[in-house]
This record gives sequence, C-alpha cells and structure tokens, in this order.
Amino acid sequence: MIRRKRNPLPTNEDTLIASLTIDDTPIVARCRRRVVRRLMPYLFLLYIIAYLDRANVGYANLQMKGALGFTDAVFGFGAGVFFIGYFILEIPGSILVEKWTARGWIARIMISWGIVAILMGFIQTKNQFYLLRFLLGAAEAGFFPGIIVYLSHWFRYQDRAKVLALFMAAQPVSLFIGSPISGLLLHVNWFGVPGWRWLFIVEGMPAIVFGVVTIFYLTDWPHQARWLPNDEQKWLTSELEREKQAKQAHSLGILQAFRRREVILLTLAYICINGTVYGFTFWLPQIIKKYSGSSDLVVSLLSAPVFATGIVAILVVGWSSDRMKERRWHAAVSMIIASVGLFLAVTAKDHLALSIAMFCFAAVGLYGYLPGFWSLPTSFLSGTTAAASIGLINSVGNLGGFVGPYVVGYLKTGDSYFASVLYLSGSALAAACLVLSLHATRVDKLRL
Repeated sequence: MIRRKRNPLPTNEDTLIASLTIDDTPIVARCRRRVVRRLMPYLFLLYIIAYLDRANVGYANLQMKGALGFTDAVFGFGAGVFFIGYFILEIPGSILVEKWTARGWIARIMISWGIVAILMGFIQTKNQFYLLRFLLGAAEAGFFPGIIVYLSHWFRYQDRAKVLALFMAAQPVSLFIGSPISGLLLHVNWFGVPGWRWLFIVEGMPAIVFGVVTIFYLTDWPHQARWLPNDEQKWLTSELEREKQAKQAHSLGILQAFRRREVILLTLAYICINGTVYGFTFWLPQIIKKYSGSSDLVVSLLSAPVFATGIVAILVVGWSSDRMKERRWHAAVSMIIASVGLFLAVTAKDHLALSIAMFCFAAVGLYGYLPGFWSLPTSFLSGTTAAASIGLINSVGNLGGFVGPYVVGYLKTGDSYFASVLYLSGSALAAACLVLSLHATRVDKLRL
C-alpha cells in the first residue's frame, strides 16, 4: 500500500486487471458473438480433421498389425514417432503464425498433412510406417499452437478459456465421430483393398480440401476483417492492443521466456499429461477389444461414450474456468481425475461395463484440463514471446506423445495392460503436481 501512495500511476498489470473488470457493453457482446460465429465453427472443423488423422492409427491397428506382422512394440514406436517430427518444426511454425500469416501457414500445414495421411494407406513395412508417421508429425507441426496464438489475435484474456474449450472440444468430438466411421471403414474391401488402408485414404482427403478453403476463409487480424463493422473492428483492435501493452512490463526475449520457471513447469507438465492422453487414445481400441472380445465395429462403438464424456467435460470446465477466472486448479484437478479414473479402470478389468464407466470418468480429466492449461501461457506472455513459448510447451510436451504409446506397448505383458495403464495414471498425477507448483498470477486470482 505504501508503494502505491509513492507511485500513484497504475502499473501495466493494474491496467490489464482494470481492463478485465469493465462491464460488457452492447458493442462488446455484438463483436464477441460475431467473431465466435465466424471463426469457431470453422476452426473446430479443422481440428476435428487434424486430430482424427493423428489418432485414427489406433483403429487401423485393429487390422494393420496382423496384416503387416507388426508387434506391439513396433506399433507403439510408430504411433509415437509422430511427435518427433512434430517437435522439430513446432516452434518455427508458431512464430510464423504471429509474424507472417496465420491463414497461409495453417493452409500449408493442412494440405501437406493430408497428402501424408493418404500415403499412410500404402505402407508395406515397419520402416515405411515409421517414416510416414514421422512426416505426418512434421507436416502438422505448428497447427495446434498456431491456432492458440491465432485465437489470441481475436479474443480477450477473459474470453479465452471458453473459446479454447470450444476449439479443443474437437479432440473428443473427432474421436466420438471418428470411432464408428473408422469401424465401418475397417469392414470395406473396395477394389480388393482392405479396410484399414481405406481408413487412412478416406480420412486424409478432407485436410487437403479444407486447406485450400482456409486460404480464402480465415482473416489474420481484426483490422483486416471486412466482415466486422467499423465500430466493432476498432473496439476489438484497441482492446487487444491495450491488453498487449499491459503485458509489456512482463515481456521477455524468446530465450529469456524459455528459461522462465512457469514455461519450464508447463512444458514438463505437458510431457506427462500428453504421455497419458496419447497412450490412452492410441491403445484404447486394443484394450477394449481385449476386455470385450468383440468385433472391430463393436469396439469402435464401445469407445464412443468415452469421448462423448470428454466433449461435455471440456465445455463445462472451460465455462467454469472463465466464470471463476481461474486456470491452475481447473487444469490440475482435471489431471487428478484422469489419474484416478485410469487406476480404477485397470482394477476393474474383469467387469467390462465398470471399466468403460471408469474410462469415461478418466476422460473427464483427460480432456477437461485443456482450456485451463492453455489459457495459462497467454496470462503472463504476449506477442512473439507467447507464440514461441506456446510452441516450446507444445513441441517439447508432445514428446510425451512419443513416450506414452511406446511405454504402453513396452510394459504390456502377454494380454495384460495393468502395468501400462498404471504408468498412464502415474503420469497424469505427476502432471497435476507440476501445474500446482506454479504460482498463481494476479490475473488468475481475480474474481469478476
């Protein structure tokens, strides 16, 4: 208080907090609705396509492993090597979204990953499998963090968790929709080509189509948006600029940001939780098939309720995070729920219905952590520094996506997944501990 009296001028952080407490006016509500309606359905669709092309290998493996003679270790390594390619190009891609053009870079990403995804339908050997999964990761690098940065061009801090929740709900939605579609494609045999090959070919085509559409549909910045009325355009541009200026007191060089404690902790947490998410996603069809002994189509249908639960969780947690203006606990508690759900699922392995119910419980955490977690970096960083830091967190963190599936395959003993799922549970718990070790920022403590 004494310091405040000696320096009556507001600090940049005070300016940011003050900006968050201004009541919404009609122009604010109109502008927010217009931006949400214009951008979010399209970005949501793009992420559905991206995530399905990344994760459909889990369903293809129901046939591919036997057809090509792959072992569990080969599949686990091939599923995870995607993230090595992802790691290499992630940070440059994130910076290009901020410095160059979001729509151009996102379009390039989609077209190139669509081509590689289709080529997955023609693999014959494990080395071809490894190579194309690596190239798929390299092609997709920059998409997810690029969208996170892109959303910061259009939405204020206090709206960000809700829109992130809407965007990231595409993860479980893609698997909820993609599970039965993949199950059906596994049963086709067009022109004598087995279903698992058609799965890759058919599900890779939309990325190319919408990559071309993206060039014409997306707008990089609010001041370029002809679809916004002048008053809304000026208001949104000034608000985002004010928020950016309010963070300048905390602005760092890129290398300084990489050494920042919060960035390091978020990166480590993302390694752990990503290992859990992708170990779970890639191996869930195999686990359910083992527990149920059902056909490939039934396995895909039994997987759907798990991802439906994730859809609800991500929207509810995102809404709650924005309502309470709190990020850290929302992310950490979700991770704890994932850990508990996975542990209970593996202990109930002899009871299929109970195991599915526990997998659904785990999905609450596996997807519910996303909006709170990805709102944290932009709460203390902005501009190119935020873009590079988000790229770092996502690229290094996604190495957990390599470790998780590989360790699950390695720890699997005979027909038992007990050790594998126990590892996934422990990894989610470690992620929660790392997030809780963050210091809550003043903005996160704010209650509107």
